[in-house]
Amino acid sequence: MTQARDFWSRRKAAVQAEAEAEVIAAEEHVIAAQHAELEEKTDADILAELNLPDPDKLQAGDDVTGFMAKAVPDRLRRRALRRLWRLNPVLANVDGLVDYGEDYTDAACVIENLQTAYQVGKGMLAHVEALAASEDDTEEETPSEDEPMSEPSVAMEETEAAPTTPEVDLAEAYTREEVELPPSPRRMRFEFEG
Repeated sequence: MTQARDFWSRRKAAVQAEAEAEVIAAEEHVIAAQHAELEEKTDADILAELNLPDPDKLQAGDDVTGFMAKAVPDRLRRRALRRLWRLNPVLANVDGLVDYGEDYTDAACVIENLQTAYQVGKGMLAHVEALAASEDDTEEETPSEDEPMSEPSVAMEETEAAPTTPEVDLAEAYTREEVELPPSPRRMRFEFEG
């Protein structure tokens, strides 16, 4: 079991956490100041100052770790990574098996003045009802008495006129099954090999 930490242990941990937070805040402040200075300069000046090559002229096998430093602005880092991705055939040639490689947002597939039969909470109810109504209209049309009925329609009428199974109350079905039957006699059989 772990013991409850006493006051001085908790206080020491809190002071250490405060010191770490101050160090992190100071680093972030220095990085923000560097980025503010670099925003005013052009990309060529920043590359010369940091001794980095032009990201658009990188070749296969060139080292891009210099662009990953915190002092490098994001725009230069992205240019270098884009060039790296174009040069590397593994990264450049997508095989088409990427699940989320396409834009599946609503803005990508919405058409102006799009109209649909879908209703929230009801689905395609109106469309289904219209189809059912049209099927009912076609079923109501019967052939005249002079025309002989074809075999498929006769077969359909026979299946429709077939008696249906009566509905059984579930409580009655369970009570029928619960009736105890006498146990069946058991006999043992022995076989001897010999």
